[in-house]
Amino acid sequence: QVQLVESGGGLVQAGGSLRLSCAASRTIFSRSTMGWYRQAPGKQREWVATITGGRNTNYANSVKGRFTISRDNAKNTVYLQMNSLKPEDTAVYYCNAFTGVYTYWGQGTQVTVSS
Repeated sequence: QVQLVESGGGLVQAGGSLRLSCAASRTIFSRSTMGWYRQAPGKQREWVATITGGRNTNYANSVKGRFTISRDNAKNTVYLQMNSLKPEDTAVYYCNAFTGVYTYWGQGTQVTVSS
């Protein structure tokens, strides 16, 4: 069974940092491009960052220079290091795995940035 389990969300003051983790089932992690998306209240889900199996990364302009996505293939885990957080980063953050055919989602983890 495919599973994506996020952790690491919480409440942080503006300017602070958080690191999100997403543990994936082994069956999909090794062959998936992994990504993070977020959804703020009243807004559509938006893409944040992705990392390929070859560790090529891409970022949304809104987070470029502040967020870093990485993956540990031995642990089947993808991370999102978030620095210099802003109130507008407040959202539920979702882990995503794309195999090229199928897309899988985690249950989400709340990140709240206070001003």
